[in-house]
Amino acid sequence: MTAQPFPVREIVASRRPTRKDAARNYDALLAAAREAFAEHGAEASLEDIARRAGVGIGTLYRNFPTRRHLFETVYADEVNTLVRVAEEVADREPWDALTAWLDRFADYMVTKRAVREALNDETEIFAACRASMYGAGTPLLERAQRAGEARTDMDFTDLLRMVAGITATAFDSAEQRKRVMSIALDGVRTRL
Repeated sequence: MTAQPFPVREIVASRRPTRKDAARNYDALLAAAREAFAEHGAEASLEDIARRAGVGIGTLYRNFPTRRHLFETVYADEVNTLVRVAEEVADREPWDALTAWLDRFADYMVTKRAVREALNDETEIFAACRASMYGAGTPLLERAQRAGEARTDMDFTDLLRMVAGITATAFDSAEQRKRVMSIALDGVRTRL
């Protein structure tokens, strides 16, 4: 099956430096921020993020002048990853592609909750990210529906809300979360 085109563009909240050492620091800061936000929510310490990234606080502020800028960049980076995953899985069988994308979406929801605490849903970055995410994920659901593998009495928003509800729950382990997600997706899948 041919991959569907994804009419979405990368969301850019900040520019990644081109110099190799600066780019490494930027990437390390994003990874550290994602980890810290997942652990501590919006209250994660910027000093802790810099320490986790192995850089000084000045390097953090050079890349992300404000806490909000850091939140927006982490959020946009997560959504850009969801778009790339949609493109990567598009050639798989419809149900397989959809569930692979949803698995990554569940991981993204952890970061989104922390960022959402700090940012208003009405910002331009949220609107752009939402459009990008829907543009990437909707074709996967629609393809699974056309293939007779997913219920047709639901839309992409229904699916995302179901997954968001699951990820909002505290689980004992990632394996337990995956098991519950699998049970829920059994309710989405049609039997051929």
